Amino acid sequence: MDFSVKPNGGSPSPSSSTTPHRLKSAAATASDRDPMHSWWESVSKQRSRILSLSSLLSSGDEAPISSLADSDRPALSLLSSRPAYSLISASLRDPSSGSGSDPLCQWLYETYLSSDQPLRLVVLSFLPLLAGTYLSRIHSSDSSSLPSLSGFEAVLLAIYAAEVKSRAGKAVLVHIPDLSQPSLYHTPRNGGVDRSRDSSNHVASVGVLSPQLEPQVAVKSTKRAGIVGVGMQCYFKEISQMPAWSKLELCSFAGAWAGQDCDCKEKIDGEGDKVLALTNGFVDSSSSLNGSSEIEAEEVEEEEEKQVIISSNGVGGGGVRIPLPWELLQPILRILGHCLLSPLNSEDVKDAASNAVRSLYARASHDLNPQAILATRSLVNLDASARAAAKTASAESVDGLSNVNTPSKSKKPEILLSSK
Repeated sequence: MDFSVKPNGGSPSPSSSTTPHRLKSAAATASDRDPMHSWWESVSKQRSRILSLSSLLSSGDEAPISSLADSDRPALSLLSSRPAYSLISASLRDPSSGSGSDPLCQWLYETYLSSDQPLRLVVLSFLPLLAGTYLSRIHSSDSSSLPSLSGFEAVLLAIYAAEVKSRAGKAVLVHIPDLSQPSLYHTPRNGGVDRSRDSSNHVASVGVLSPQLEPQVAVKSTKRAGIVGVGMQCYFKEISQMPAWSKLELCSFAGAWAGQDCDCKEKIDGEGDKVLALTNGFVDSSSSLNGSSEIEAEEVEEEEEKQVIISSNGVGGGGVRIPLPWELLQPILRILGHCLLSPLNSEDVKDAASNAVRSLYARASHDLNPQAILATRSLVNLDASARAAAKTASAESVDGLSNVNTPSKSKKPEILLSSK
């Protein structure tokens, strides 16, 4: 213990040396409990990361990003900025991207390790493009001549390591209700009873959604699909906050990964229920409601279709047919299910997800994969049902509007005769 001598020459006092440390720790504790201090610290960190990102881009491209640092919520402003996403995605699609010296990959890696949740959302929004470009390059025909992709792998490992830490060695389980019981509330939930069996010694239905995760220090070929799949699970947990263009990116890659050399996806069981026909029917039935809104919608759709084409055919960003083990396919199907059925998604996202699901169903049918066939066919049926219901509801609304606008003859007052 350090001792300090009083100015008057008295005996050394240990309390005089430890008091500053106590005051410092008390001030730090008070600042941690102050929500305003925590908010300002988070905003300062986000602004610092955004300014460092703008310095990585080429001259003239940093303005749309650096201006986002002046926002009250810089990370969320970056997340919802379409121009910023286009600039960053163009850098990720560059043929020289993904190496260990790639400054953008370094920025994504350090940003995700910052543990700031809004900043992590920004990194996750680029995961479909990063993982899609990485897997497509790995499984391309000329993969032997490609440069190192250790930059992409570092970002994937950062996301994987954070998920390993958050799970604390536990698997993600799904407890399925016992259908032999009268209702959900009759299922025993005693803490001392073995969860694998109930009081009647019946085996309870417990499904493993994701097994226990082992720490990984490198992306090996045998662990690659699992590491990317865990990243997709993290993306799915935050999918409600992901922008539409990020979801379109994943749908585009998912369809390309399934292989687009088969046209049987347009005809399932000989039904010929093409997605485009259903979509056109929905648009045609609702076009009479507002002509100007239809024109605006078409302009937005054309712009987003261009973005989808760029995503799938851009330099270094085109997808190729890849192996799809269940550990990778399952989280992708969960994401596509959200894109298909969430009412907040735009029609472009739903159409892209429908095309991807049908491509994956065709792939599973050719591969004779029963697990994938069951999952993809279920999504196809749900998509068809949702589109049919939307088309019916739109037709009913049009009929109701036409009935309101049609003048009706006034009814004569009824004369009631009463007998004496």
